[in-house]
Amino acid sequence: MLKEKYSKEIREKDLIDYLGAPPFVDDRMTIPKVPGTALGLAWTSAGGSTLLIEAVFVPGKGGLMLTGQMGKMMEESANIAISFVKNYLDDSKLFENKSIHLHVPDGATPKDGPSAGITMATAILSLAKGETILPGFGMTGELTLTGEVLAIGGLREKIVAAKRVGVKKIIFPKDNEKAFQEIPDYVKKGVQFFPVTRFEEVSNLVFKQKKNGIIKKKKK
Repeated sequence: MLKEKYSKEIREKDLIDYLGAPPFVDDRMTIPKVPGTALGLAWTSAGGSTLLIEAVFVPGKGGLMLTGQMGKMMEESANIAISFVKNYLDDSKLFENKSIHLHVPDGATPKDGPSAGITMATAILSLAKGETILPGFGMTGELTLTGEVLAIGGLREKIVAAKRVGVKKIIFPKDNEKAFQEIPDYVKKGVQFFPVTRFEEVSNLVFKQKKNGIIKKKKK
């Protein structure tokens, strides 16, 4: 028999004493907390992952600076995103004396692919509006210059990655409906899904909607 007495109850605050500090912190860089941030879902050779894309204004003349080890396709997506948002806002003065620095954290990991297009555009639009997006959303989708949202790959892996960090609302291209239907229900359980075909639908989902100057709260 053990001579020492131990509590039969293990509380959350006891976990570090018993198990040590957690090796990874999942949620600190997965929650858009300020204007200019949006959470994207990505596919990697190791499975799905999340990318908190950040955008800030810097001195300049309407240019775009990119950091975070982006590949060529991802750089093209970023340029498409800023061109689309400029046209979408139709406000030439907003970007007249400033440029945008767009960053994808975890710079040690190379990233590529077009599926971050709507996330980049959302981060830039959030920055331009000075408005943080509504909580709980992760998104994936290729964006065209005219605002179309196109299909992506690795949807199942991206859903798993979103669930792993507690994301409960996922925006994805409607063109991926067939692939979505083939994903088992247990993978999709507990998550709301929003298939979209145009960026305007993304914007309507993630920003508070205003009518006659009054912000309309979305129904839960």
